[in-house]
Amino acid sequence: MNKVIYVFLLGIFSITTSAQNELPNLDLESIDGKTVNLKDSLNDDGVTVISLWATWCVPCLKELDAINDIYDEWQDETNVKLLAVSVDDSRTVKRVKSLVNGKGWEYTVLLDTNTELKRALNASSIPLTILVKDNKIVYKHSGYSPGAELELYEKIKELSK
Repeated sequence: MNKVIYVFLLGIFSITTSAQNELPNLDLESIDGKTVNLKDSLNDDGVTVISLWATWCVPCLKELDAINDIYDEWQDETNVKLLAVSVDDSRTVKRVKSLVNGKGWEYTVLLDTNTELKRALNASSIPLTILVKDNKIVYKHSGYSPGAELELYEKIKELSK
């Protein structure tokens, strides 16, 4: 009887673990108002960075600004793609496009106004940075401190080999 319970619990754990590594297949809106499938937006032949952020989140803005300063180098060296997914709600989402344009971010910016992606990823706080390769979540990091973008880049280079 104990073996049956053990096998059952092991199976549940395996399903839960693999589900958390799978990127959800969701449709989000771009800042241009187009519907975009998240999985279709991924980098087919490399690593994709998905950054959950909001206009009111100071650490989020600092992280995306820091990455923006060196993003061209990242792309040249690793062919990485960054999807900046705003989790602003219906009250603050109107600020996203003007903020992105004002900062000159070259990222693909998507809107998760209903927080479907945030919930699917079990994200309790932002910024949340995720690395995806071959449709699988291979790395997650929550929060930001200066220099964290360099650690992220080391992880991207490692995954790009």
